[in-house]
Amino acid sequence: MSIKVSDLTKIYDTQKAVDGISFELKKGEIVGFLGPNGAGKSTTMKIITTYLPATSGTVNVCGFDVQDKPMEVRKRVGYLPEANPLYFEMYVREYLEFTAGIHQLGSNSKKRINELVGMTGLGKEAHKKIGALSKGYKQRVGLAQAMLHDPEVLILDEPTSGLDPNQIVEIRDLIKGLAGQKTILLSTHIMQEVQAMCSRVIIINNGKIAADDSIEKLQQAGTRQDVLIVAFETPIEKNRIAELKQLSSFELVEGNKWKLTTGEPEALRKEVMQWALKNDIAISSMQAQTGSLEDVFRSLTKNQSAQ
Repeated sequence: MSIKVSDLTKIYDTQKAVDGISFELKKGEIVGFLGPNGAGKSTTMKIITTYLPATSGTVNVCGFDVQDKPMEVRKRVGYLPEANPLYFEMYVREYLEFTAGIHQLGSNSKKRINELVGMTGLGKEAHKKIGALSKGYKQRVGLAQAMLHDPEVLILDEPTSGLDPNQIVEIRDLIKGLAGQKTILLSTHIMQEVQAMCSRVIIINNGKIAADDSIEKLQQAGTRQDVLIVAFETPIEKNRIAELKQLSSFELVEGNKWKLTTGEPEALRKEVMQWALKNDIAISSMQAQTGSLEDVFRSLTKNQSAQ
């Protein structure tokens, strides 16, 4: 197991930022770590990376306890915090050389720096001062330093923050390419990024685990039975759809596909089938609307915003 978190708690004064959470990450997994602001994500990441002590509970990374063996953990973890700490007066390559020295890469430093400069798309910016870079390129420098010592585990807090759409795709592909090689815990507010990169999602709310499952299973759990998506073989006029008596509302989604909302889903299914048969209308598909990851997230965390 690459990461094992057991009954982890962190208390600031009287506030429980993290409240007895437990989860595990297997080698090679890319797991999304989601939660509203103040839910405990960054605190948990800082504890995993040894930058913050826990109040109670244990965290093991690659077999090493973060409290007892912090230096062994740091050798095996690459960390990109949300507030990317960079030395703005340093040049990009100079900063990476400095980081390589901290990790004692020795004679392998130059080769590894060249690999990361190419991998993160920093080639044209490598001889510039970090302070002169755009936010997106600063983020790339942060990613490069996190991966420089070839760690087994990557902890990435908002890795695509500040990137333009093209850069997001490039970094997304880079992270996806590490699947199976690295264990990655990825925090982001962009649900599309989670769906594109992660096989599993952990949702934290008010310091507690609200969900821990595959994206597919979470979406199935969020499926709305009161909404049917019906696709017909040929275009159907709005006034024909309005003939259905079990409808609460309806709208054309695209092409020949309609979204039908009802308070009686089973009754509507039967009515649609009978109506189609009576009017010689061919149905190509009919299914309940699958819940989006965003819908699931909002339903599990909506109570926090009210507090």
